[in-house]
Amino acid sequence: MVHFDTLEEWLCWQEKSHHLTIDLGLDRVEKVHKSLNNHLAKPITVIVAGTNGKGSCIAYLEAIYLAQGYRVGAYTSPHILKYNERIKIDGSPVTDGLIRAAFERIESVRDHTSLSYFEFGTLAALDIFSRANLDIQLLEVGLGGRLDAVNIVESDATIISSIGIDHVEWLGETREQIGYEKAGIFRASVPAIVGDPLPPDTLRQVADDKQAIFYAIGKDFDYAKQESGWQWFSGEKQINDLPEPALKGEHQYRNASAVIMAIQQLAGKIPVCDESIREGLKNVQLLGRFQLLTADMPVLLDVGHNPEAVKTLVDYLSENFPDRRIHAIFSMMKDKDIAEVLSIMNPVIYDWFFAPLSNIRAATEILMRDVFSQQGMDNVSFGYTGFVDAFAAAKKQALAGDLLLVFGSFFLVSDCLAEFQIGR
Repeated sequence: MVHFDTLEEWLCWQEKSHHLTIDLGLDRVEKVHKSLNNHLAKPITVIVAGTNGKGSCIAYLEAIYLAQGYRVGAYTSPHILKYNERIKIDGSPVTDGLIRAAFERIESVRDHTSLSYFEFGTLAALDIFSRANLDIQLLEVGLGGRLDAVNIVESDATIISSIGIDHVEWLGETREQIGYEKAGIFRASVPAIVGDPLPPDTLRQVADDKQAIFYAIGKDFDYAKQESGWQWFSGEKQINDLPEPALKGEHQYRNASAVIMAIQQLAGKIPVCDESIREGLKNVQLLGRFQLLTADMPVLLDVGHNPEAVKTLVDYLSENFPDRRIHAIFSMMKDKDIAEVLSIMNPVIYDWFFAPLSNIRAATEILMRDVFSQQGMDNVSFGYTGFVDAFAAAKKQALAGDLLLVFGSFFLVSDCLAEFQIGR
């Protein structure tokens, strides 16, 4: 049995202690969870999966339930600035001490069961939440759904925000295959809410097989923009005069609509008034999602790192920054579809500045040079040591009225926020 005095030591050990960084499957983590806190009461639970939009849905749920006065736990990943962001109670990251104590409890019962970094974090969140007298816990799936550690928990409602092509080595190469994996969070007689406007057939098939209660945007619920604000509706139920979501982009109306549907389905267990929904939509915050920093020159941050996410980013840029020269400070993980992302983004980008990352999963300059060359793109600069260097070069090239765009990776956005000392 191991013991460490600091959270950083625990996390460094967890990163190296398991033979695989990503190890999908429920047997190991479920075994430890049963030994850990099977006797403790489980709060009302919402599980959120999806290729993009998971974090936004959790943020809306958290903001709305907090506005109603409930005690709320939220588990998300990855973090951007500090590990504690992954485990929040009432909107605030929990302390190092709470997390260390949870790790100690996990270590005391896991016996010889090996756990991944993500599995340790998931168990810690569940353990902390089970002891916090919560009204509701919000759990974000890390990867997929069916075999993700979060799926050991029985939910009261589930949301799938969107289905896109990502993590193909684990989830499959088609939307149908990926949809099947993500629909693994569905449960019998539990609302299964889908915010993707073109959901793959496998979502409904799995819902039918599991006898989940399936609700799809555009069929079972929807939204409509109005001159002032917008309207959500499902059957005879309507909520009017909703404020524009504080998280920007057309896709956020879909995310918010799916969240409102979940809230309506849970109203018998944990009721929420329409005014709390309005307040939550206005006040929700989330780092790195179309986040605009206003300084001497505007800087837009987005963690988008797959084709579906950057299509949404292009739409947002075209609508909100038309005719602007956009300078992209950019990096990606090497297992992503870099070529497709470049192809989608290049029409709106004036020039590119590659910012290498220290993460072992990150694309190297050699790889990135090759991808840009294969795409026939020569409007790119290399040779920088990291974000600070690349950002300075981009800013030097920018003129008044231009936009600096930082995107492509959570890690790059983290470097940017840390440099600007935002969110700490």
